[in-house]
Amino acid sequence: MAGSAFFDLHLQYMGRILAIDYGTKRTGIAVTDELQIIASGLTTVDTNELLTFLKDYVSGENVEKFVVGLPKQMNNSASESEVYIQKFLVELQKQIPHISIEREDERFTSKMAFQTMIDSGLKKKQRQNKALVDEISATLILQSYLSRSH
Repeated sequence: MAGSAFFDLHLQYMGRILAIDYGTKRTGIAVTDELQIIASGLTTVDTNELLTFLKDYVSGENVEKFVVGLPKQMNNSASESEVYIQKFLVELQKQIPHISIEREDERFTSKMAFQTMIDSGLKKKQRQNKALVDEISATLILQSYLSRSH
């Protein structure tokens, strides 16, 4: 009984980690369970609706942290899209200041997402669904973060 009470109490203080694969048109989103063990694809959102989506989501869910993909070139320099991500991060911090933000290297996630779709037997038409690629990419970013931080 006492062990169960501790477990329940511990659960109340852990929040989900939400990962963001930011794109100029669409953004993939993934989230952990409350124990921060399993990364699951959540959705893909039009980027112009992203902040509204995130505010709505965190108002109904206990989110502890945002993990935003960090796109880099092969030589480790910043990707061209980093300029847009930085603008988004400023706005995210301004609008949802109580949730911390971390970055996670996202090199290869799109290729890995596509390979995951092939390996799972998705048909060619399904693999052309860019929204699904973005959601899987966000899940891979989150899984990478979880593997590195635990």
